[in-house]
Amino acid sequence: MPNHGAFLGLRIAPRRVSFLLVLVGLFALFTLLFTLPNAIPTGPSLSKSIADHKFSIPKYKDKFSSSILNPFRAASHKPPEQKNSTYGGSSWYSNWNWRSPFSSSITLDENRSLLPPLKDRAPIYCYYDTTVQRDAPTKEAESALLLTWRRAWWAQGFKPIVLSAAEAINNPLYDELQRLDVEPGFKKDMMRWLAWENMGGGLLSHHLLFPMAAREDPLLSFLRRGEYPGLTRWEGFDNALFAGPKVQIADAIIQALRNPKNKKAKDFIAAVTSDTFLVDPSHDSLAFYDAKTVEKNYQKVAEETAANRDKGIKSLNLLINYHLHNTWQDNFNNGIAVLKPMPAHTTHMVKPALELAARLSACSDGPMPSSCPPNLPKCSPCVSSHPMKITTPARYRNTTGLYTIGTVPHPYTLRTLDTFRDTLDIAYIRREIKKRDEWLYLVFQEHLGTGLPSSVRVVKFKDAVAGEYATSHSLWLTAEKESVPHDLEWWFGFEIPRNATDDGKSVTPVPGPERRPKPVHDPADGPVSTDEDLSREPRLLERAREVAKSKIDQDVRVRSAIEAWNLADTEAWRFARAFLARSRVERLKWEEEESRYAGGVGSDSDNAKGSSWLRWGDDKED
Repeated sequence: MPNHGAFLGLRIAPRRVSFLLVLVGLFALFTLLFTLPNAIPTGPSLSKSIADHKFSIPKYKDKFSSSILNPFRAASHKPPEQKNSTYGGSSWYSNWNWRSPFSSSITLDENRSLLPPLKDRAPIYCYYDTTVQRDAPTKEAESALLLTWRRAWWAQGFKPIVLSAAEAINNPLYDELQRLDVEPGFKKDMMRWLAWENMGGGLLSHHLLFPMAAREDPLLSFLRRGEYPGLTRWEGFDNALFAGPKVQIADAIIQALRNPKNKKAKDFIAAVTSDTFLVDPSHDSLAFYDAKTVEKNYQKVAEETAANRDKGIKSLNLLINYHLHNTWQDNFNNGIAVLKPMPAHTTHMVKPALELAARLSACSDGPMPSSCPPNLPKCSPCVSSHPMKITTPARYRNTTGLYTIGTVPHPYTLRTLDTFRDTLDIAYIRREIKKRDEWLYLVFQEHLGTGLPSSVRVVKFKDAVAGEYATSHSLWLTAEKESVPHDLEWWFGFEIPRNATDDGKSVTPVPGPERRPKPVHDPADGPVSTDEDLSREPRLLERAREVAKSKIDQDVRVRSAIEAWNLADTEAWRFARAFLARSRVERLKWEEEESRYAGGVGSDSDNAKGSSWLRWGDDKED
């Protein structure tokens, strides 16, 4: 009787015979697909190759040779540390590969975030005559107005620079101007142009010209590129805004200085020919608060200025700030979304973001609350009894007209609050945490669905934080900070109201707060925390903040374990923290440089802490 389990004289179980046949079949298929195509040449050399019995060995290209996943990749040095790349406990490396899911694949450093390269800001100049004698109240009021001008243009992506007579004196044509017998107005205007040409051209603005539109506005996008083909002015703006390259500016200055009729000229435009400028009729995104506009549209401010100049300037400054804030509110007519992906136990964690949203939704002080900017006569003035809508959705929505404020927690912070545990250990992390990178999963669940890996979600998060127009549509904070940064006015471009408690609605007089109507809860914002849970959240959050900064070995081990267990959430937390820190470093460095010029007018007094921030700033936890 034949033995069915024998194969080549060996006794093999039937199941193993099947497995062996499958292996033989796979080997034959592999040989057929990869060996023969490389061995058989094409074209007329086929017969010759067979005759010479030449067979080539298949060559395989190692696709992982340069990947961090390759275990045999040669060790390499970390990228060199860039200048001003650390602040407040964060460190970063600017590189075009910033959309890589995990920064350590480029930086070779777990604690170093990969950020997009800083965009070059187009300089925009205004001229402030420091030679004119002013009393202290007037100088203070004008400096505050210049601060408003600088803040508004900085938030729109420009580099606002205040010029003075010092730059004009450095121009070789300055002596020629001094020898001319011309009108004082023309001479003052020429000083602006000499100072501008000395800086190399770009944009020359009046200090009463403000960007009053969304960041993606076509005109602002054009000006932000910093490439101006010809000397351009804008129709109806007189001397409010000019753009052009240095060569054409110099030619126009020479033409104005050597024009035989310049003795009667009142300003620069009157001293040059009409074909000197390209005249652009479109400027709907810019608001010019010159004397004629103020007298026509804002009679109250004009009367205050005529009665007392410094008080009038302060009133005009309040009016402009009110218009800047109101324009921002109109751009986001769908309200403010404060993300709260795990709503049960994160009420205290998102409290700073909610307080900021309440301030942004409030109305700024202004001398004429029902007024509109000169370029937006049909705006919707802010009404305190109907503030912007504030929601706390669990999901991120990339919606036009909706501003997003996100609070990104460290994985340890998130798990401490979610589980309501005072402490976490490695055993609990490995055995009890079933879902990795849950914060990113929940935030982008509606936007990306449920089937994509965390590496895709973290790239989408980076786009939401640092994309083309992301900074003007969202703000991402970290949960470990007890309060929002104090200099967010530079992020938004206007002074944010400090007191947002008054909503303009009538309430029951005290005593009797229990009789006041409770705010209506939107079910879409998730469950409401109980009073007992709310009382425990502050202590748990404080404990998580301590662990985040702790250098105790046990805390470091637990923190490292939960970071390794939630790589994408950790990457998102570090990215958000580093991005906000770098934006502050960029501005502080610019502030330090500009404070030395034009007598320091327009400087932010809240940040006037000397020039030592580069030495000590890295240790601050602002």
